[in-house]
Amino acid sequence: MRAVRCFSAVDSHTEGMPTRVITGGMGQVPGVTMADRRLHFIEHLDHIRQLLMNEPRGHSAMSGAILQPPTRPDADWGVLYIEVSGCLPVCGHGTIGVATVLVETGMVEVTEPVTTVRLDTPAGLVEARVAVRDGRAERVTIQNVPSYAAELDATIKVPGFGEVRYDMAYGGNFYAITPLDRLGIPFAAAHQDEIVAAGRAIMTAINEQRRPAHPEDPSIAGCHHVQFTAPGIAGGAAAGPAGVSDSRNAMAIHPGWLDRSPCGTGTSARMAQLHARGELPLHQDFINESLIGTRFTGRLIATARVGGYEAVVPTVTGRAWITGLGQYLLDPTDPFPRGFVL
Repeated sequence: MRAVRCFSAVDSHTEGMPTRVITGGMGQVPGVTMADRRLHFIEHLDHIRQLLMNEPRGHSAMSGAILQPPTRPDADWGVLYIEVSGCLPVCGHGTIGVATVLVETGMVEVTEPVTTVRLDTPAGLVEARVAVRDGRAERVTIQNVPSYAAELDATIKVPGFGEVRYDMAYGGNFYAITPLDRLGIPFAAAHQDEIVAAGRAIMTAINEQRRPAHPEDPSIAGCHHVQFTAPGIAGGAAAGPAGVSDSRNAMAIHPGWLDRSPCGTGTSARMAQLHARGELPLHQDFINESLIGTRFTGRLIATARVGGYEAVVPTVTGRAWITGLGQYLLDPTDPFPRGFVL
């Protein structure tokens, strides 16, 4: 067996969406802050993301996280978030996966019934409160970065769809949010190709015509997610029995795939949008459901400001499960050192 690179990982999934947590083989990425490290990784180390996320080691909807020493004294670990689309500032489902892995592998000191894990991310400090019983992480509540509505009732012209009305919100990444039925597409997995195609067209149009940018960090810019919404199941505005949700979403992501989870940063953005519209107050549960029927429970716990925007502080609760342990190798004769994408 020959290898010029070897990466150790713990694989998991969060409500259906994978997170490959890289625990060894990376080394420390240069940078004073995690935001600096993200930029260095994008400019100099993106081949590692491609190797680990693309086929044949990954797949078209692969997602992961690279553990790093923290750059700030109040954090337990630093995290770089990677997926097939690039290196994200933060990832909600990925944070839930990372926190679960850290607890269940003993990489943080574990206390029951709650273990608090503080993660240094490129978007800022994210706190994860892990409910632990008998050493197992049963669920994770993350306190995400302040989220805000950047635009309400914006419009763009999209080839093949005409004029599309949407809201733009930030929850760690930028999300264009619009009801799916406006495009005449049913909310069903059988129509995933149509949903993805519509998402790609809308992303392209937004980035050409109304490209968003974070007011405090210009490196966070562009729209790579379109959140197509649909009414929840059985209505309800508070946490209820299984089968009840307040909203559903089909999340189209660049370059062309769907989130399997309800999307943590997307749920944060959705709550910020609803709050800006006067439809979701603070301290009320919001149950967001994915295309495959899994759910996150969100809640807005405080107000804040991001640049000149009124913002909210969201929490998101979900579950993750470890699915495997692995070592991922690069043979020097492998014809696909960056993997491939079909």
